[in-house]
Amino acid sequence: MSQVYSYFMPNVNLMGPGAVQEVGEQAKALGAKKPLIVTDVMLNKMGMADEVKAIVEAAGLEVVVFDGAEPNPTDKNVHDGYDMYKANGCDMIISLGGGSPHDCAKGVGLVASNGGNIREYEGVNKSTNPFVPFIAINTTAGTASEMTRFCIITDTDRHIKMAIVDWRVTPSVSINDPLMMMKKPPALTAATGMDALTHSVEAYVSTIATPVTDSAALMSIKLISENLRNAVANGQNFKARENMAYAQFLGGMAFNNASLGYVHAMAHQLGGFYNLPHGVCNAILLPHVEQYNLISNPQRFADIAVALGENIEGLSVREAADKAIAAIKKLSQDVGIPAGLTDLGVKEEDLKVMAENAMKDACGFTNPRVPTLEDVIQIFKNAM
Repeated sequence: MSQVYSYFMPNVNLMGPGAVQEVGEQAKALGAKKPLIVTDVMLNKMGMADEVKAIVEAAGLEVVVFDGAEPNPTDKNVHDGYDMYKANGCDMIISLGGGSPHDCAKGVGLVASNGGNIREYEGVNKSTNPFVPFIAINTTAGTASEMTRFCIITDTDRHIKMAIVDWRVTPSVSINDPLMMMKKPPALTAATGMDALTHSVEAYVSTIATPVTDSAALMSIKLISENLRNAVANGQNFKARENMAYAQFLGGMAFNNASLGYVHAMAHQLGGFYNLPHGVCNAILLPHVEQYNLISNPQRFADIAVALGENIEGLSVREAADKAIAAIKKLSQDVGIPAGLTDLGVKEEDLKVMAENAMKDACGFTNPRVPTLEDVIQIFKNAM
């Protein structure tokens, strides 16, 4: 007998050029009087936070800006944001940016709604109170954190990334405006695009994938294959940017409900241990983890090959599956992802402890193949 599956999504999802102009009215609809915008220093310096602040203020609300979300946001960032939220009497959160501001905002909201320390919410559905009203405005085509129940926060004492998976942190409203993504540099476009690909691939081969998540994952992979190279080559290519915005959102729909696998479980350790960019870690690990996973369901990887634009006519299922791995490597190479973890400064003596931590990461629970500690260490070595 099949188990019961869940499907999680924000209540409202706004997409397309100019969608950000709706943020003020959406905040009012949620009953807010004084939102806290959670963003990072760079977006604040670029004026994007002021742009959103002006839209919200035009709707008659008072706004406070917190720009302390660092790349790979930490427990300290979360509590600094909460202190500002509380000190200013804020009553909702608007996150602005990519995965780091969104995740930091989710952490702030968890503490604001439930109290305590963000570390208490590591794991699955640890919160008990309703979440504060929450709008997430996305500026990168990659993490899909603007619409998911996932929140990744670095524990600065243990030097690991905590995976917080809680349906209550799902934003009330997500906004994906491709015009907000046009200025992203090629390296960030590549890293976030490969992050989106990782979400979709891991969701498609997940042990809890369903026809609903499969449809989103395969379309996401197809759109990424057709558009990521163009978006990296020319950031002003609006059609490529728009299609990548759709692709990353579809990837979020897939993994938000089918979960992920050992690419993310391992990448989280690299990020927590070395403070490395998440998308780059995922991109480097993806072909190596999926090469290991391939025997679990070759037909699924043959499907991925087709979605990546590969011609599998006349090939066996196994041969077609191998083409999926080769196509992932080629895409990663074309968009300029580093060849291996050695290029990022990863040291072989750290692999064992990272592998041990990866085996405790919630993302690994739905991986299609169950690895041993030695397997995870070897995958890390293969990716060096």
